[in-house]
Amino acid sequence: MITRTPSATRKSAARSRGSSVSRSHGHPLLRRRARYLRSMSLAFGLLLRAAPGKAAASPAADAKAVAALDTAFQLAVKRNDVAIIDRILGDGMVLVTGRGQVFTKAQHLEQAKAGTTYEQQDEVEGTQQVRLHGDTAIVTALLWIKGTHQDGKTFDYKVWFSDTYIRTPTGWKYIFGQSSIPLPKEDAK
Repeated sequence: MITRTPSATRKSAARSRGSSVSRSHGHPLLRRRARYLRSMSLAFGLLLRAAPGKAAASPAADAKAVAALDTAFQLAVKRNDVAIIDRILGDGMVLVTGRGQVFTKAQHLEQAKAGTTYEQQDEVEGTQQVRLHGDTAIVTALLWIKGTHQDGKTFDYKVWFSDTYIRTPTGWKYIFGQSSIPLPKEDAK
């Protein structure tokens, strides 16, 4: 029968867990390397928590910034301002409508260049809400859209939408949107 000493049992258990207890009395270079790797791991972990590039503002300041950005986006669409739309939208941005249509950033920019005339492209006052989840913000609001397409057809409806923004090293970017189907006129108050 093999009898192990408590010290041998601890070392054996440590090896099975992948611990470096058995190396703690090893060569000084190994100890220094282990300390270096631990400190680098800690530094990398702290860096990841602070990423992306800009330091996070307070939740209230973030919510206010994203609310203003989403309002600016709606105004840019209303004015067909391609430069502002391009700056706010993330590169992989998509919008999914209640009817299942999918619009990309490129399609948003093309539509703005085509020059749809908008009388309204405005969030109904008092309906906008911003929910923050770390470096992600979700904006919901009731949007009134009214205007004339390039072919002369008019439109006038309201939809509920959710726009998702993420914090990037260059600021908040709109990356995903989803809208309801146009609401019946009696429900669109």
